[in-house]
Amino acid sequence: MQKTISIIYPVMPTDVGTVAPFARLAETTSSRRLWLGQSLMVETHHVFAALTGMGFDLRYGTAVAIMPLRHPLTAAINARSVAALSGQPFVAGIGPGAAALQTRMFGAPYQAPVTQTRRYVSMMRSLTEGKLATEAEGPWATDGLELPELDAPSVEIGLGVLREPMARLAGRIADWAITWLTPANYIRERLAPAIQEAARQEGRPAPRTASVVHCAVTRPHRDLGQTAFHAARNHLAAPHYTNMLNQAGVPVDPDQPRRGADLLIKHGVVATGTPDEIAARLASYYDAGVDEVVVSTGGVHIGEGPGAALRDLSDILTALNERGIR
Repeated sequence: MQKTISIIYPVMPTDVGTVAPFARLAETTSSRRLWLGQSLMVETHHVFAALTGMGFDLRYGTAVAIMPLRHPLTAAINARSVAALSGQPFVAGIGPGAAALQTRMFGAPYQAPVTQTRRYVSMMRSLTEGKLATEAEGPWATDGLELPELDAPSVEIGLGVLREPMARLAGRIADWAITWLTPANYIRERLAPAIQEAARQEGRPAPRTASVVHCAVTRPHRDLGQTAFHAARNHLAAPHYTNMLNQAGVPVDPDQPRRGADLLIKHGVVATGTPDEIAARLASYYDAGVDEVVVSTGGVHIGEGPGAALRDLSDILTALNERGIR
């Protein structure tokens, strides 16, 4: 399968005008897919709809939308709406989110996050495909619900994957496995085999894998450690991310996120250097079994603004294009 490159707008949008330059870059220098993460500012799916209304011809995906914030019925309507408006298949990447958020939303964390995700996907897939949802248990019971028929491109469901249990679930039921802050060696040695084996057991094709990789070009007066900290500070204090990184051989400590940022650079989890050196680092993800590398310049965006983030992104994409990767 073709190896592709795409980009993510790396912060929560406050208006569509701030996203438009990234969308324009995605149209001209990548596989024409733009990803957004969960936003508590302007809602992610609304941004996709607005960009479509502005005339952008793009495919879109969420990396990832957080399950506790949406009933599967709402998630299905949102995803199908973007597909219908854009005229392109939509990647609805979802994830259970942190246990702390689950507790705030439901009074307790999910007792079995993988099981809850499986149920959520089952309901969402039935609804997006115009079938009757029959799930009668859990916090999102949808027994007897269905959506009216709508002529729209497909909704492809992706799972946020950090560790092997969710990787196996993605292999069984998902169209995409989406990783974030995951080292290439960990994908190659742990996640990809789990995905492939689970898909084989189900007798189905393995889902495609998309990996969001933080990048920052080495430039005069830029503190790369601080840039990496801007990009990953919340994840470096989150137990589910630090557990994954430790399993991957990156000895981060949730109580020392600033030191963790330096370790991300040391171990190549945040790709730094010249644009060509970064392109070479990103190419290693394809060797690890990734189908689509999603370039994020979030740390630069937070620390130096969107202009600097776009400059890095453009230079990295140019270097990748010169390697024949789009």
